[in-house]
Amino acid sequence: MSKSTSAGIRQPGLHEQVLARIGPDLVAEVLGAGQVLRIEELEARYGVSRTVIREVVKVLESLQIVTSRRRVGVRVRPRHEWNVFDPRIIRWRLDGPDRAEQLRSLSELRHAIEPVAAELAAKHTTPEQCGTLTGAVIGMSVSGKAGDLEAYLAHDVVFHQVLLEASGNEMFAALAPVIGEVLTGRTRHDLMHARPSVAAIRLHGDVAQAVAGGSPEQARQAMDAIVEEAMDAMDAMG
Repeated sequence: MSKSTSAGIRQPGLHEQVLARIGPDLVAEVLGAGQVLRIEELEARYGVSRTVIREVVKVLESLQIVTSRRRVGVRVRPRHEWNVFDPRIIRWRLDGPDRAEQLRSLSELRHAIEPVAAELAAKHTTPEQCGTLTGAVIGMSVSGKAGDLEAYLAHDVVFHQVLLEASGNEMFAALAPVIGEVLTGRTRHDLMHARPSVAAIRLHGDVAQAVAGGSPEQARQAMDAIVEEAMDAMDAMG
């Protein structure tokens, strides 16, 4: 394998590693809003090459976290200008000091979106989507009883992703990565019981059944109960 090929394989991994360090620094305001950073300062701070830092800055610009100008440097933008729907920013905030605030805003977003998505799914779902929802509930039940939280999380993420897609609303479907980060954050930060609630799994089954049966109101009510249960569980364990 040539050196250029090897470098090409390693490079993406390296800039992702730097992002995983600089992101939390930005969230924690170690690098605060309005601060202007020089490329050479970032090279020294994170111990990587100028090429890697430039790639990192491009990603941060795409997230609307920084602006970069020649002869000026890299300026950190105010937090209200950030793309707060990007899963990376959500992940960094969940890992940082404002985890509680991020969980609150995400829970409120779920409360506003997912019950409506369930209602719409009962009107627009396909047989294939119904099968996937049912399969995800079965997987949640099996992995939940076994106490396998990673497997449970995988099935839970699939359930909510497919539900949003089944709504027939492309903007709801685009929120699937955001909801996925909420669910992942609960598991990663020990905001889930060692064995998931039987009642929560049953509610997922109720949603799947209502969607498959074309019952919009029942689907909405069951999903509303799921979101409420998740919020209560996080409040109790937070």
